[in-house]
Amino acid sequence: MPPLEAFEGNPDFVLSLARGLAVIEAFQDRPEGVTVGDVAARTSLSRAAVRRLLITLELLGYASHNGAVYRLSSRALRLGFSFLSSSSLSAMAQPILEEISSAIHESSSLSMLEGDEIVYLARSATRRVMSVGLSVGSRLPAYCTSMGRVMLAAMAKQELDSYLARVKLEARTSKSITKKTRFAAELERVRRQGYALVDEELEVGLRSLAVPVRSRSGKVVAAMNTGVQAARSTAREMIDRFLPVLRDGAERLALALP
Repeated sequence: MPPLEAFEGNPDFVLSLARGLAVIEAFQDRPEGVTVGDVAARTSLSRAAVRRLLITLELLGYASHNGAVYRLSSRALRLGFSFLSSSSLSAMAQPILEEISSAIHESSSLSMLEGDEIVYLARSATRRVMSVGLSVGSRLPAYCTSMGRVMLAAMAKQELDSYLARVKLEARTSKSITKKTRFAAELERVRRQGYALVDEELEVGLRSLAVPVRSRSGKVVAAMNTGVQAARSTAREMIDRFLPVLRDGAERLALALP
């Protein structure tokens, strides 16, 4: 979420709603729950404001608390399901992903770029390839994922420069790219070749191949990928066998987009 100060002076901006959404986002990656202090630190809001917002969420059924620890309730899922149920992209992609998985006997996914992360919109899973389970709604850093890289590579120069200036390239494995100059060069290579292959940079033993999904106007709106255990397919085999299938799937999905 952009800093709330960016909208200061906009008469149509509802600050209280923005603060409430910021509090909800503060629960991300905290399955153990959060305290008032945790949320205040993550949102830069005062503890008093956070407390009132958490109480409001609890009264509306979106959160619960046990002592000082707050957790989102299952009602909060309605916010995500409202998007998914209204998203024709995920609905159109699901049968295509299932056909891809049937053809290559590997899992396949569709994601969009949201901020500096990718969010999974649809998935056809044949087996678990990561130590962390992935499902619709899962998020991962864009920089170390194949789907993230094809979408980052499609950014306009000014937008990409801004991303590179703020992103922290943390090493997830010994193969992770952590130098920004090298990462920028890799994104340029991805842009030229039209696909991204991430070879054990996100997780040891995982290879992932992704292609962009474009609208009819040519704009990259999403990405489609497959991930495999490194012991089952070499990088060359993935490009030779899986890339044509992914490209065909992305092209078929693009035909259905406005």
